[in-house]
Amino acid sequence: MVEASPLVEHSPYVGIFLLLILGEIGLPFPEDATLILSGFLIAQKVTKPVPTVIVVYCGLLLTDFSLYWVGKKYGRKVVEHKKFRRILPAERLLALEEKFKKWGIYVVLVGRHFLGIRAQVFLAAGVMRMSALKFVMADAASAILTITLMVGIGFLGGNSIQILQKDVKRVEHVGILILAILLTGWVLYKYFRNRKKRWETPRQNSHGADPK
Repeated sequence: MVEASPLVEHSPYVGIFLLLILGEIGLPFPEDATLILSGFLIAQKVTKPVPTVIVVYCGLLLTDFSLYWVGKKYGRKVVEHKKFRRILPAERLLALEEKFKKWGIYVVLVGRHFLGIRAQVFLAAGVMRMSALKFVMADAASAILTITLMVGIGFLGGNSIQILQKDVKRVEHVGILILAILLTGWVLYKYFRNRKKRWETPRQNSHGADPK
């Protein structure tokens, strides 16, 4: 089960959006975990499906484009930046540049689905001076699949918990009923057994008595 932060509990839509932003700037809020949390909140009826998907979609596009913009602004100097060189080392940038030359926009379409290289791909797309329109179109199309998959996982997980809770209650009710039946049967068994013993005892005494 994904545990929501206090911010998400009190202002769920704002909380989801901020978690995506905070995760993008390096804080420990992974994008996939936030998407799964969003699906869980929908399943628990904390948020509504359409507004949640809109917030998530806009949040993803904004965070992805911000990385692209950093790469485009600083170019190859991004690998010298104290923060971004940890995300995109020089040797990794060289490898991605070759992939962009060979595959172009498809690197963005495929790369966003891999957690380890997602941010690297967006930065490299900016460094390679990919058209902003092409980047947004590729990212927007790819993000639909990401949202469907991750939010769907959270939604199914949330429904599974609800079903499990209902099943547990159902099992408890059935268990109580079975216990009541067994207890009733045991009481009736003891009652008729004792009654049979009392009925047979006088007969045995009368048969075993010595004749006068």
